[in-house]
Amino acid sequence: MNDAASPLSDGSPVLFRAVIHPHRSLSPAGFRRLIWCVGALSLITGLGFFLSGAWPVIGFMGVDVALLYWAFKASYRSGRAFETVELTDQALRVERVDPFNRRQVWTLPPGWLRVHLDEPLKPGSQITLSSHGRQLVVGSDLSPDERRDFAEALRKALENWRDVR
Repeated sequence: MNDAASPLSDGSPVLFRAVIHPHRSLSPAGFRRLIWCVGALSLITGLGFFLSGAWPVIGFMGVDVALLYWAFKASYRSGRAFETVELTDQALRVERVDPFNRRQVWTLPPGWLRVHLDEPLKPGSQITLSSHGRQLVVGSDLSPDERRDFAEALRKALENWRDVR
């Protein structure tokens, strides 16, 4: 999460860096196994219907497998999105990259930056960065415990930044 040794392209040292990716609980290998198992089960069930004279059912069984495959692929595609939060001696920079590689960048001055975490922690809790009337929600893809850890780490990095100033 923290990489103080690597400088940015402008030469400023990075005091804090976190890259946040959406969590995917099923690995690509697990996805392939799941699709093969569901496909085999659908084929066996569809053949049973076909042999009993209800032959159109086998097509619907294939459509079910295709829809499941498409839904998982869409989920994996959305998993390519990520968010980077970097604190340098000049600014706090937040960059979001969506699944289609479109980027949004926000730069906030760290001097008066506040990190707010909604309490009590629950799945909908947010981390809000605020400074000079601007607010930005970060870490939406983190679990509640990860949000707490992230907020604490960022607060500590900001405190260290202020102590050096």
